[in-house]
Amino acid sequence: MAVDSAERAKLGSSLWTDQRFRGLLFQALTIGVAGTFLAFIISNTASNLAARGIASGFGFLSIQAGYELDNTLIPFGPTDSHGRAFVVGLLNTLLVSAVGVVIATVVGFILGVLRLTPNWLLSKAVYWYVEIVRNVPLLLQIYFWYSVMIALPQVRNAVDLGIGVFISNRGLQAPAPILEPGFSIVPLALLAAIVGAIALVRWARKRQAATGQVFPVFRVNLALILLLPVIAYLAAGRPLGFEIPVLGNFGFRGGFTVTPEFVALLLALSFYTAAFIAEIVRAGILAISHGQTEAALALGLKPRWTMRLIIIPQALRVIVPPLTSQYLNLTKNSSLGVAIGYAELVATLSGITLNQTGQAVECIALTMAVYLTISLSISFVMNLYNRRIALVER
Repeated sequence: MAVDSAERAKLGSSLWTDQRFRGLLFQALTIGVAGTFLAFIISNTASNLAARGIASGFGFLSIQAGYELDNTLIPFGPTDSHGRAFVVGLLNTLLVSAVGVVIATVVGFILGVLRLTPNWLLSKAVYWYVEIVRNVPLLLQIYFWYSVMIALPQVRNAVDLGIGVFISNRGLQAPAPILEPGFSIVPLALLAAIVGAIALVRWARKRQAATGQVFPVFRVNLALILLLPVIAYLAAGRPLGFEIPVLGNFGFRGGFTVTPEFVALLLALSFYTAAFIAEIVRAGILAISHGQTEAALALGLKPRWTMRLIIIPQALRVIVPPLTSQYLNLTKNSSLGVAIGYAELVATLSGITLNQTGQAVECIALTMAVYLTISLSISFVMNLYNRRIALVER
């Protein structure tokens, strides 16, 4: 018996000293505690909702909303459901985020490069822009741009920008495109041009690796992407019309409207995020050894070729990870549009719908799940790109 007790004690001691066993034990305990706490929260919430007579579940999404929204990409009226209002808010969030990411990236890269220019005045101007914009709260910048938009002339005195475009305190009115039969050939031509441009890039790289000759890929691809859809449009008999906005007694009729709320939120998000991206780009370029630039200049490469073909491709390995964080910040910051009445996800689902139905838990949980899904999707795409440009060790 004494031998058995000694063996059991020895076995227990060996298990406790096993790092893998301790790790599994602590993980199991953590999961158990977290699961118990989560079960308590769910049970307590369900009990409180039942005590107040509030039904749980997502059935409220099929109930008639009873309110209107101004900023909509799809038709929406009071007779539509809360589920459709949720879709309206989601589309508006995706729209302002996608357009904002593009604008912020372009502006940020330009500012980041200009920050390093030898032109003292230009470099200092970019420096002060970055310092001021980064250190002013985003919400104040949204209010600033919104005050600029609503300070524009009234509809009766709208500024005519030509070709049927008007700007006033109600936003931007522009001609609405009307697709006619045969127009489907144009997007097909654009898709073919993009595929051809990708193939041309690969061919040019192989040609340069084999012969050392540089092919003007950018100019040829730009001409291909612009001209091929135009040729298809003309060949199809110009199957595209426009509905010109006309000023009436109570505003413009026809065309489409870009609301002041959308413009203000887009400009604030874009320029605010661009200031951070500019610093990321500047840091990425400075992370590349100056010997790379000196070697390129010694080979006779032009400065713009040096920056585009040598510095930027290497700097992207430093730029992309923090750039991903800025894309995520811009997407989540779009929720501040509720402050100026932009009908994004928080304003529709976690705002009006929540107040009308009282389904606070479901509305907040669904909103969090949507933002989590969008953020994980952005991270996944950016991680794929980062993996592609990363250095592969041999």
